[in-house]
Amino acid sequence: MTQYRIYAFAAFALAFSIGAANAQDAALGEKVFVKCKACHQIGEGAKNAVGPVLNGVVGRKAGSYPGYSYSDANKKSGLTWDEATLKEYLKNPRVKVPGTKMIFPGLTKEADIDNVIAYLKQFGADGKKS
Repeated sequence: MTQYRIYAFAAFALAFSIGAANAQDAALGEKVFVKCKACHQIGEGAKNAVGPVLNGVVGRKAGSYPGYSYSDANKKSGLTWDEATLKEYLKNPRVKVPGTKMIFPGLTKEADIDNVIAYLKQFGADGKKS
């Protein structure tokens, strides 16, 4: 019985550590987002700049933020920015959407991508944090 408890605890600890490793951290994502600020704004009062406003981007149809001049590739991509699509795009934008105007080469670390997505998810379409 004791050996069973040891195995059960080890399995639980392993599952917990894997879950913790995959957890998204919005505070860390805000730090990584500094790389994005050269082109994008987010939050209350955000305006389109070199890139579109990212308020409410998670769940939004690609190429649809009002007043931004998107590339045809982005407008016609048919994408919706869910977490899986954002992961691919943030890793290599020009591979995910050939012809995009976004010149950023992408984020190389999976944790950075996950954390940026966690940061983006906080902002509703109105720019307020939820």
